[in-house]
Amino acid sequence: MLKLPLSSSCNASTAANFQALTKPYHLIGASLTPFSIRRRNASVSCASSSSSPPSSFRDPILAVATGEPKGKDAGFEKSLADRLRLGSLLEDGPSYKEKFIVRCYEVGINKTATVETIANLLQEVGCNHAQSLGFSTDGFATINSMRKWHLIWVAARMHIEIYKYPAWSDVVEIETWVQTEGRIGVRRDWILKDYGTDEVIGRATSKWVMMNQDTRRLEKVRDDVREEFLTCCPKELRLAFPEKNNGSLKKISKLEDPAPYSRLGLVPRRADLDMNQHINYVTFIGWVLESVPREILYTHELQSITLDYRRECQHDDIVDSLTSPEEDTTPLELNVCTGSAAAATKGKEDYRHFLHLLRLSGDGLEINRGRTEWRKKPAKQAHHSV
Repeated sequence: MLKLPLSSSCNASTAANFQALTKPYHLIGASLTPFSIRRRNASVSCASSSSSPPSSFRDPILAVATGEPKGKDAGFEKSLADRLRLGSLLEDGPSYKEKFIVRCYEVGINKTATVETIANLLQEVGCNHAQSLGFSTDGFATINSMRKWHLIWVAARMHIEIYKYPAWSDVVEIETWVQTEGRIGVRRDWILKDYGTDEVIGRATSKWVMMNQDTRRLEKVRDDVREEFLTCCPKELRLAFPEKNNGSLKKISKLEDPAPYSRLGLVPRRADLDMNQHINYVTFIGWVLESVPREILYTHELQSITLDYRRECQHDDIVDSLTSPEEDTTPLELNVCTGSAAAATKGKEDYRHFLHLLRLSGDGLEINRGRTEWRKKPAKQAHHSV
């Protein structure tokens, strides 16, 4: 993946531009120093549906948006953050791309980004996409008509697949776009790439529904909201997972208690609350993984996670996390270029599947149900946990 080298041969102008680029990202000197990390995971490549920068256009300094208004950007004045951000709307459509540098505090013991880091980046690029369209000045991707009715987006379903985890100081490029999903929600999709090699390293899709911020009740998408929202959607349906019977469509069975693995009494922190005054959906990922058997963390790494969000969680709730192996599941190896899934050539011991349940400790009400798939780590990583 692309690293950010510091070279004594840089001229003064380039050095000044580099300092201006890195300042808002609070990069420490150590994270800018080139170092070698051996790739441990097999990568998956896929042709992009949109044009990508040529190999010669890989200098991160040149990748900064120039500030010149293009497309829908011309309709409003860009903020300082918009001008410095490594992202922009694509000229050939309403999708948005942004580049991120993986920081030292975003990686785990394997020196690769955690799944929570990936989920946070997905959330960040989605909100930045909305801001680039002139929306969401005071909320998570809310549009003008939503704020009039005190409506907010809440996650209903999230599916993430990671084919190769980025390492510390790697540069990840994420593309995202939104589309309508029935009468009560919308969907947002993402494609993650290694910016240095243009390889697809992950994909994700999600479904979001509207909730009234005052009553905390779900509401259908109003006509004025839908009309405004459609202005930022692709004219033709585009899916991050176009293949039939893909993992994002699989129904999650409810885990029955008692479960063989559990972590009881999880207490939300104040830092887990977001600007919508509830527990952010990324926190649920961490809670789900709390009850995964420790031996799995040593020998396997997370390949996919699917979560169905059933109930809002508040700061004073106490949560139980339950996990149980999922039986009779055939491991699949997915070719993201051809969209075909075939039986894995590796043995079943190389893949593990689990069902998950988050519930309120007091009355047992279901908050979230999930499913995870794990692939066996390469031998050199097998002694580390995630």
